[in-house]
Amino acid sequence: MRLTAFTDYTLRTLIYLAQHEDRLVTIQEIAELHSISKSHLTKVVHQLGMSNKVETIRGRHGGLKLNLPPEKINIGEIVRNTETDFDMAECFDSSNNTCSYSGSCNLKGVLSNATASYLSVLDAVTLADLVAKKNTSKVQVYPRKKKQQD
Repeated sequence: MRLTAFTDYTLRTLIYLAQHEDRLVTIQEIAELHSISKSHLTKVVHQLGMSNKVETIRGRHGGLKLNLPPEKINIGEIVRNTETDFDMAECFDSSNNTCSYSGSCNLKGVLSNATASYLSVLDAVTLADLVAKKNTSKVQVYPRKKKQQD
């Protein structure tokens, strides 16, 4: 599964705002930092404003700031609100499904479980976790299992 550019830009914007909570930030500076379109970023910021995650302040000395503390912004919720399609395969859409295995295949169930697990991991993460200082993040990195030697 790959995040859309819109979701990617949304997360980058939130991370940047969390890193600069002490001041107002402009769309221009975020766009320049990430080399992304200012007009596309404006759409991202508009949606963040409509969802009350970001406060937008107009005017000459305006800018953006988080409307909630970073620990109150759930990454799973953000991804669900910005991604348009969690259908992993054709069989998820019954109106367009032409797969001849649909009646006897369990792939849809497996992929549904994988998507649910993916979102479950994101549900356990807040914006604060993404900008936490070193070694304080709740996000766990699982070590690779060692191969058993016979």
